Amino acid sequence: MDKIIIQGGRRLKGEISISGSKNAALPLLFATILTEGTSTLHHIPELKDVLTSLKLLSKLGLHHKKIQTHTYQVQCNNMRSYTATYDLVKTMRASVLVLGPLLARVRKAKVSLPGGCAIGARPINLHLKAFEKMGAKIDIQGGYVVASTKKLHGELIRFDTVTVTGTENVMMAATLAQGETVIENAAREPEVIDLAQALIAMGARIEGMGTKTIHIQGVDQLHACQYSIIPDRIEMGTFLMGVAITHGDITITNAKSSMLVALIEKLKEVGVSFEENERGLRAIGPKILKTADITTAPFPGFATDFQAQFMACMTVAKGTSVITETIFENRFMHVSELARMGAKIRVEGHRAIIEGIPRLSGAPLMASDLRASAALVLAGLNAEGITEIHRVYHIDRGYEHIERKFRKLGAKIKRVKVKY
Repeated sequence: MDKIIIQGGRRLKGEISISGSKNAALPLLFATILTEGTSTLHHIPELKDVLTSLKLLSKLGLHHKKIQTHTYQVQCNNMRSYTATYDLVKTMRASVLVLGPLLARVRKAKVSLPGGCAIGARPINLHLKAFEKMGAKIDIQGGYVVASTKKLHGELIRFDTVTVTGTENVMMAATLAQGETVIENAAREPEVIDLAQALIAMGARIEGMGTKTIHIQGVDQLHACQYSIIPDRIEMGTFLMGVAITHGDITITNAKSSMLVALIEKLKEVGVSFEENERGLRAIGPKILKTADITTAPFPGFATDFQAQFMACMTVAKGTSVITETIFENRFMHVSELARMGAKIRVEGHRAIIEGIPRLSGAPLMASDLRASAALVLAGLNAEGITEIHRVYHIDRGYEHIERKFRKLGAKIKRVKVKY
């Protein structure tokens, strides 16, 4: 098991390129179940969740080959299984995304109920209700979703609440369903748009992605494609918040600022300045960080995946800020760890009230989930003294070599093996 050690107090400075999006790569990998032939997928990040997804595809009978760094070929011709077993699904919630493609392609699926970060209940009942409406028979047996259908058919699917994986799952299934499927109250995240564009490259007929209503006209079959996914906006935002907390000056060479409008507006509010130039998006942190209140919301609102990192920034801002979490009920687990560094945070239900202090102090810390891990890294970059972060396997699920990238920007950070 590894830990990350940080000597804080160094200003981030330089250029960085962002890896491919985890939340775009995983559904795209599972979308290859829908196709015949060999797809070539570019900009795939080197992450634990990607490796888990590839293992799952292999168990289903797909073949994959890494032809160069960040580029994979995935072949789906002869599937030998329709079961996503607990040993793989337990570590990664996104594995539920095999359900839609399996139902559409082989008309049956057995998928373990998903796991992932322990940040609150994320039920898949919205997925299951949609598939039942589209003609699937659904049972829960021994911790597995067991589903079958003679043939999925298009339907009007209206989600009670916005769900990214629900939108993606139904959209993938609908590509091979009979007739038209309309998804209302659809998720509008950039990763949903990216998946839709990849499916179109495979021969799907989809309109309205990026809006609240998506139309999918089913086709008889999809074909392999070549596709390059978008940069990871959560990684991008994490590095921008690193600029804020270290008073840094960095340029992201492959930035897509349109995916970060809500975050950039809040970072401007706390004093970060931005400029677009021929090199990319430059961000310059202020000498004194101001406070701002945030409320998490589905895209295009302030992403829940930025909440922990923004809280880390607010612990050293001048004044008091309030963070309201509306998406997940257990997403304040990083508060106790930040408090170990001297942060003054009071939690009241779904709100956290933060009184800024001049600087954090290094401490031994325990990561609780993916984005909390990133928040603790940012806090360590600011802190006086040494910060040790344990259980960094969480961060490896969503950040590609994060310590190398921060080191490239001047941070004193390293990963070491630990025997427990």
